[in-house]
Order: sequence, then structure tokens, then C-alpha cells
Amino acid sequence: MQRGVNEVSIEAASAYDLPAGERSGKLALVLGAGNVAAISPLDALHKLFVENEVVLLKLNPINDYLFDYLHAAFKPLIDRNALRIVRGGNQLGAYLVEHPLVESIHITGAAATHDLIVWGEGKEADNNRKNDKPRNTRRITSELGAVCPTIVVPGSWTKADIRFQAEQIATQKMQNSGYNCVAMQTLIVPEGWEGTEVLLRELKSIMTSHGGREQYYPGSQQRCADFRAHGGIESFDQFGRLTFLVADFDQGESEWLANNEVFAPAFTIKFLSGECPKNYLASAIDFANEKLHGTLGANIVIHPATIKKIGREKFESLLGQLRYGTIAINTWTGLAFLLNACPWGAFPGASLKKPGSGIGTVHNTWMLERTEKNSCSSALASFSEEFNCL
Repeated sequence: MQRGVNEVSIEAASAYDLPAGERSGKLALVLGAGNVAAISPLDALHKLFVENEVVLLKLNPINDYLFDYLHAAFKPLIDRNALRIVRGGNQLGAYLVEHPLVESIHITGAAATHDLIVWGEGKEADNNRKNDKPRNTRRITSELGAVCPTIVVPGSWTKADIRFQAEQIATQKMQNSGYNCVAMQTLIVPEGWEGTEVLLRELKSIMTSHGGREQYYPGSQQRCADFRAHGGIESFDQFGRLTFLVADFDQGESEWLANNEVFAPAFTIKFLSGECPKNYLASAIDFANEKLHGTLGANIVIHPATIKKIGREKFESLLGQLRYGTIAINTWTGLAFLLNACPWGAFPGASLKKPGSGIGTVHNTWMLERTEKNSCSSALASFSEEFNCL
């Protein structure tokens, strides 16, 4: 929870504080994402039940095929006039965000789309920003992605451990061909640790043998070309087909790599010095906080024995310094998206002028208010050759 919230002052479900007879209707426009089928209905459910607003859900054209399925699944809400689902492109979206009946907007997508809605475009947008006069004054919440880090902490890993963690890291990037706002984009590894070379070799082997998936999301080819253009690139290829693009953070144009979510099968590797796990982790957290764009999700790969060596209290203190909406320990932050009870969104503090990874949260079936971050961890943190863990 955010500072100042405790077991006495905590609040939940304030949208329901007003007696039903005194409430007035509100219409929320949800602009659906195109990459994951679950996002649009989950965003709509949040608006309906957590914020107590009726919803007009506009599907992203990529997910138009969901129209009939969602109509069947949400028929009770549609029959009660609590939900409408529509299809259309940018022209329909532009019409709806300005419609006089729409009172709030939620968008999952790109920061450029958010800024277009709030400020307009071209000189108009520049003037509106300068004068702090948004073109669209409706309440806007958003989830806008990030350059998400995965921090590998040195430790006493066995070969089996490293293979397991390499598979996990590969999953963080390869799931849905990398078209996830919370996909791993910056892999932070300890320079000089003997396990780093082994880990990267295993990772390349896994991603090469399981890659080559369809680049279905619009603009992917151009984003890969832009990523290539910023130097230090190695290609993971399989039978002549590109699987992943990999850039050395310090060999390429680091400023660009730190500030552009690629949303494609591409990621960077950042080498950080530090043999002491505690000092290394502190440096990696500082790097993620200060250098990388966005605050949506961060992953930490660390051996349980290393946590014990650092000390649980100190480790928790370090996690407290990591300014991300979700932190995953030996798992992927995508888990918190799937666990719909968790509030899902950026670390609080964004604004219309600097939306970062977005404003507000969704999901949150406990309806908690003033949340700060989620933390999720894997019970199976280590698979070693000496033990059989199921």
C-alpha cells in the first residue's frame, strides 16, 4: 500500500459508499488492447464492478474476432444495459473519446495514443501541454507498457538451476511472441560472475530452438528495424528465420534502448559489475529505477540461499525501493496479471503530462484503494540436481 495506509485507514470499494438510490449513472469508454484477448474484458469488468460505471467497450481491430464470443459470455450484462461492445478503427475511436455521453476513458495501449487523446496532435498538442490545458478533460486511466527489466543476481546456482531460470527468462520474452506490455526487455546480468556466460548460452539455445513465432502484431517489422538501427545487435536465427534480436545495452545507443518499448521479439542485455549480491542488487535496482522507461513490472532471479545471505529484512527493504507496479521473484510479473485479485498497473505517481506506464490500476477484485505495488514469487525458486522438486 502507499505510505500512510495501514490496517485502520485502509479503504476499499468507495464507489459503493453512496446509497444506490442516490447514485447517478456514469458511462466509461474502454479502448481495448489488441495483443491479449483477456485484457479488454478484464478492463471492462473493473470499470463495471470496481468503479461502478456502465461500459462501452471498443475492441481493437486485431481482436474483432472476439466480438461474438464476448457477446455470448457477457450476455447478462448486455441484457441489463450495463455493457455494449462495438467494433471499428481509429475513426470510431476518435469519435467516441469526444462523445458527450462518455465521462471516463480507460486505454491499454501506447503512450502516443494516450497523448493524442489528452493533448491532440501537432502544434495544438504542443500549445495544450505548454498551457496545461488538456484537450480532453474526462478522467483518463491507462496501462501503457514499459522497458521492463529482469535482474539476475549472482549466487550458487547449479547447472540445472541455470537451465530452469533460462527457460523462465525465455518465457518472459517469448510468450505471445513478445507482444506483452510486461515482457522482459532489459536483461540485467552480473559482469564477471561465472554463471552469466552459462546462463546466456542456455538462453540463446532455448530461444533459438523454440523461436521463429509469427510476428503478427502491426508495426512489428518496423519496430524491429528501428531496434536494429540502434546498434550492437546479435540475431538469434533458426533455419534462416529470425527468432530474436538482442542488443548489448552499452554497445548500442543506450539512451534509445532505455526509453523505447520495442513490443517485438527483441531485447537488450545490460552488464553490471558487482560480486557482492547485496551491492549488485542495489545497483541494479537503481539502474532500473533511474534509467529505464516505465514502471509496470520488474523481475528478479535470485537463489533462496542468496536471499538468506543478504538477510530477509534487507532484501525486503531493497524490494521496497524498486518503483514498479508489480515485482516478481523467480517468476514472471505476468503471473500477477493472471491473478485478477491483484491491482494491475504502473507504480503510482504518473500524470497526464508524464503518463509513463499509465495512470491508475485495473483488476483489483478486492477493490483496494491507494495500492502501490504487487509482489509475487515462485515457491519453486530453485531446481537443483541434488533434489527432485515437484
